[in-house]
Amino acid sequence: MTNIAHRVAMLGLLGLTALTVSGQTNGMVKDRPWMDTKLSPERRADLVLEQMTLDEKISLLHGNGMARQKNLPPEILAVQDQSNGGAGFVFGVPRLGIPSIQMTDAAYGVRQSADNGRYSTALPSNLGSAASWDLDASCAYGKLIGDELRMQGYNTTLGGGTNITRDPRNGRTFEYMGEDPVLAGTMVGSRIRCEGGEHVISDIKHYAFNDQESGRQEVDAQIGERAGRESDLLAFEIGVKTGHPNAVMCSYNGVNGDYACENTWLLHDVLKSEWKFPGFVMSDWDATHSTVKSSHAGLDQEQPLNLFYGEKLKQAVQSGDVSQAELNDHVRRVLWAEFASGIIDHPQVKGVVDVVHGFEVSQKVEEGSAVLLRNEHAVLPLDAQKVRSIAVIGFNADTGMISGGGSAQVDAPGQIGGTPWRKHIWFPTSPLKSIQEQAPNANVSFSSGERIEDAVEKAKAADVAIVFAWQFESEGGDLENLSLPENQDKLIAAVAKANPRTVVVLETGTAVTMPWLDNTSAVLEAWYGGSKGADAVARLLFGDVNPSGKLPMTFPKSEDELPRTTIAQPPPPVKNGVLSFKVDYNVEGAAVGYKWYESQKKPVLFPFGFGLSYTTFSYSNLKVGKDGESVTLTVKNTGARAGAEVAEVYATLPQSAGEPWNRLIAYKKVELAPGESKTVTMDVDPTYESIWDVAAKRWTRPSAEYKVMAGPSSSELPLEATFSVR
Repeated sequence: MTNIAHRVAMLGLLGLTALTVSGQTNGMVKDRPWMDTKLSPERRADLVLEQMTLDEKISLLHGNGMARQKNLPPEILAVQDQSNGGAGFVFGVPRLGIPSIQMTDAAYGVRQSADNGRYSTALPSNLGSAASWDLDASCAYGKLIGDELRMQGYNTTLGGGTNITRDPRNGRTFEYMGEDPVLAGTMVGSRIRCEGGEHVISDIKHYAFNDQESGRQEVDAQIGERAGRESDLLAFEIGVKTGHPNAVMCSYNGVNGDYACENTWLLHDVLKSEWKFPGFVMSDWDATHSTVKSSHAGLDQEQPLNLFYGEKLKQAVQSGDVSQAELNDHVRRVLWAEFASGIIDHPQVKGVVDVVHGFEVSQKVEEGSAVLLRNEHAVLPLDAQKVRSIAVIGFNADTGMISGGGSAQVDAPGQIGGTPWRKHIWFPTSPLKSIQEQAPNANVSFSSGERIEDAVEKAKAADVAIVFAWQFESEGGDLENLSLPENQDKLIAAVAKANPRTVVVLETGTAVTMPWLDNTSAVLEAWYGGSKGADAVARLLFGDVNPSGKLPMTFPKSEDELPRTTIAQPPPPVKNGVLSFKVDYNVEGAAVGYKWYESQKKPVLFPFGFGLSYTTFSYSNLKVGKDGESVTLTVKNTGARAGAEVAEVYATLPQSAGEPWNRLIAYKKVELAPGESKTVTMDVDPTYESIWDVAAKRWTRPSAEYKVMAGPSSSELPLEATFSVR
């Protein structure tokens, strides 16, 4: 049967799928034993596999194009009416009751909803959510996206980004979870687990070392095995083992000479063999470069088309270049994901997104994620009963807040026909209006800041000036530097000179430099705040909510402090499909982020884990459990306001480990009333205190004494204790 004929036959059977699913009784469907919900996903997948033809197997292993994609081959064009839009779809096996995989990007909300005439909630950026250091908030984040995916007819998410921040200029930093593998891995794991709990195929990406956008399809990331396992791969290992994703998306870049999507070490040796990952590996879009090599390495599914995993894969199987066993392993993994995720037993049904609930979740996440970086003379919180005049300054601060672009971009309300790539999208959540509502008796003026003299005039006339500054990031390009764009540093400096009570609210996707810092009274890092960012920020500024976010990445003083002063660029012309240049991550190795600055004794602007509150906290009674596998300490709210504190625990390994820097091993966010104390116990995975033994291919803890420290940030650790490994 030709591919086109096969697809037409499948289309004719699509209605049968719905009938058989709805006709299930006590978990069984006549003549379909794999529909018995009492069986394991593994057994159900095997039962289906036994019934499948070669063409049906091949159809599960490649995509069928993206929404609005041009120049599609005839066999793909013939089935486009079966797509739900979004990033693409994979045909199921209708005669066997196996549904199609309908997928879309969903980094901080469901993308391309406008194409479907629908609405999606924009949550704060992924980096912002990591700043909450709150596993429950991360779970709520994932659960909301999973629910909205299904409401819009999708059963697969393309979120779960967890590439750690080796370079803060990476254009996708806002899509990821910060610079520490333990924080990133645990936070993304919680998000993935709860997203998948809504019966969608969950994923984690971009595996691995996809740490810059410049030349991303040409760059070869050079990294030693030990350094890689203790940094980027540790974040993925934690995410895979705690989040249980159904899919892993391999990345565009090369790793030590082989593209990630045909890299045997990454896909077969580490992910599938060592970590026992049971799901499937899909390529990033157009990141497949071969048929036989990719198949042997462990790539299970090509996206978004069938250039290598369509007819070429079929021919490779028929010729014996790809064995039936290897083919069946690819297919079995996709089937397992469909059964394990629940998309077969709980098919998605389109509905109406609960807008109010989405607003509530988005606002709560933002309120717990914003980081108070500076608060001189307790200028914050503002007192709505006392403040007489406020100058709100900043481009679009009267109408909206900036969001992150690229494939992560969520359509703003009212948007029609999707979002142009890398366009600056301002969500209609107005800081000006939210501040006016908080301070109804104050005279609130506004200046866009485009004319600095106008901003200065309004700042001079006000009790307090609030400057909303922004920085746009997007997939497809990196930042040239960490300075605020569009002359905003000059604007802030002028406003701060005019009014010493100047508050700066940062809407950024990564760290920024702050040459004006010492002249301001307060700085609040709000990240990309999502659909209700303005209301959340206003509540934080006026004290309805006490800031509790902590930095998930270091803010350096300048780009000169980074391991690489500039981001490596590909040599012209563009050579997609060829690894044309290298970036050496062995420079910092496992010492990413705060570990780099500590090891190099470099001062920073704001350290990893830092964040202020409107109250104060004290730490006491640090105790380490047997073999260092638990930590107990007491946190007390010593101030007059209720607040939440993130207790952070770090360890220093014995000298023989050769890693003199501190490393995060545990954390816990604790809610405390004024004067209240809580004793908190945190379990510690021994892996977090280990080094990777390259010769033995396992994690090991050197025998000697370990130092454990605890406190409010990586640079302030007042409590110390020790334990020994023998």
